[in-house]
Amino acid sequence: MVLNSCTTSKKLKYFQDLPENTQLKEIGQSQFTEPVIQADDILSINVNTTEADAGQIINARNGVNLTAGINSATGSIGVGAGYLVDKDGLVEIPILGKVHLSGLTTSVAKEAVRTAAKKYFKDPIVDVRFSNFKVTVLGEVNHPASYFLPNERVTVLDAIGYAGDMTIYGKRNNVLIMRKNTEGKNFVVTVDMTKKDIINSPYFYLKQNDVVYVEPRRGRQDANTENTVLKYITVAATVLTAIVLLHRYSL
Repeated sequence: MVLNSCTTSKKLKYFQDLPENTQLKEIGQSQFTEPVIQADDILSINVNTTEADAGQIINARNGVNLTAGINSATGSIGVGAGYLVDKDGLVEIPILGKVHLSGLTTSVAKEAVRTAAKKYFKDPIVDVRFSNFKVTVLGEVNHPASYFLPNERVTVLDAIGYAGDMTIYGKRNNVLIMRKNTEGKNFVVTVDMTKKDIINSPYFYLKQNDVVYVEPRRGRQDANTENTVLKYITVAATVLTAIVLLHRYSL
């Protein structure tokens, strides 16, 4: 039991190859690449100007995006309203008309919307962000769900944190990430959360619609088997004890 406990404790640790000291140590630099807008994305687009209420019609479409929060029951984060990117990569915005945003990052898209808004507004201030930046976390986590996030700078650690961390049965050295590219092709890769090199992985930062799957360790099956066996042993022992007591008192 002691040996099994030590082994289990070691398997639960992240970044196992980091030295245990109090000195500040650099472990690498994560490379963040801005995600690009794709068809069927939902965008929050805000236009503000020095003219009072000038962009109210445009901003009204964003609905609850800025106030969307974490669901206390499931831990999931709700998606807000916004502007849908159609199959041709266009977004139809009141007053501004159709603006092509597919294939652009949100920072470039902001400039595209600003250019369109300058035709109608004086000195417009524009903000564009994803309203449906979604990652899905499945497997051995405490709150498996799809999470819609207002921030596009999301790491695999963030996603696991949103899902309430891995359970004690989660395989930390073999976490699968499924990703779809702009052509619709699916790719998978596994990352090792027990190594500090995960910080340098191109998959450390997630992209919209990524799926993170935490595989269960064999211990999950073993634990279920042990619990089943223990249950039957307990029942058998209870029955046997009752028979012995009945036999004893009948004498």
